[in-house]
Amino acid sequence: MAIDTVPPLIAAQLNDLISHSSFPIKVEQMWSGCKNPSLLDRFTLVIPFCLDYIKWDVIYNAIYPLAAPDIIFGPEDESFSPYNGVNEAVDSKSSKNCLADWNSKDPSRLLRLIIELRDAYTTYQKKRVGEVDDDRLKFELSTMLSREGIEMCTSSGIDKPEEVRFAVPLLEMDINKLVLGSTWKRPQKIYLQVIFPVGKKSPSAPRLKLVSPVELKALFSIDDFKLPPWLEGMCMAEYLPTLEEMLQAQITDAVLSIEVRRKFIMVLEPLFGRPLEADPVFCRKATFLANSGVFTFLVHISIPLQFPKQKPTLILQSSQHFISHGAPVKSPLLTDYPWSPRWEASEMAGRIYDFLVDECLNFKKFCNESMVLLR
Repeated sequence: MAIDTVPPLIAAQLNDLISHSSFPIKVEQMWSGCKNPSLLDRFTLVIPFCLDYIKWDVIYNAIYPLAAPDIIFGPEDESFSPYNGVNEAVDSKSSKNCLADWNSKDPSRLLRLIIELRDAYTTYQKKRVGEVDDDRLKFELSTMLSREGIEMCTSSGIDKPEEVRFAVPLLEMDINKLVLGSTWKRPQKIYLQVIFPVGKKSPSAPRLKLVSPVELKALFSIDDFKLPPWLEGMCMAEYLPTLEEMLQAQITDAVLSIEVRRKFIMVLEPLFGRPLEADPVFCRKATFLANSGVFTFLVHISIPLQFPKQKPTLILQSSQHFISHGAPVKSPLLTDYPWSPRWEASEMAGRIYDFLVDECLNFKKFCNESMVLLR
């Protein structure tokens, strides 16, 4: 983002928005709306909502940077008017209306405005869902009123039947606090996406999917989690307790498995020496310096989340052989060594070491042949 060409007052608000938003907002594009094309005073924000994204254009005026921006919503939301009309989501005369007393010198104003509008948009979509003529949906809504944080929206298209999507936050546990030393900047929340078709005479099971931030994969992969079945006649209020109980148990196990991986790295040290690098938080990776005679190489060990059920993968990297652009010669992934999840950690480490005693000779030969091919 070319922030150096954005007027200072606008840049300060945009920086504050990106840095301090509790949900990840991205700037998709920036452009100029004034005679000086080098002054970028307009941009598109990509804002997460209901496990999808909405795009809003923010229109400042570089000639009058003290003025409040205009916000242009997406074409599918023409009826969303948060500050106008009888049933507006935000009272335009209320002190909560950020535009009523806009202060361009306050860098937090844009963030407050976007949060306010997103809250109003959440209310707007909830109202639209409540107006859908579907008895099943009305019942689902009535059973979920006490649950906080649910987002919902309707969607349809020319060749797509009408659907209602729910984003349901799961678990009250603070996953961030469960992992000591984690560097996660935002809360690691897991959501259940529930998609109901609208207007079907014989209600079928909704489409279900777990969604989580990418960063959570360092601890727990939702792709490995098997959702419980949705039984005939079931509703969300019945389904969620079982799902959350299963999910909480597996996340607890995932946190405990960090210590199992940590101890495994520790039992490697008597054989390989202290690691040059090691993942101190999730204990998923470690790198050791090894040698066979005068041939020195690195051993990269990647430990899977399903350890010890699944064995670690190994990659050898030469410290003496380099290919084009100065890249070191590396081996393919190595997993063809004896393994049993029932062994003690010391036995597992010993088997890896014994395997590498022989494999390093093959790797040295591979490195030498790679050098011959480059000549």
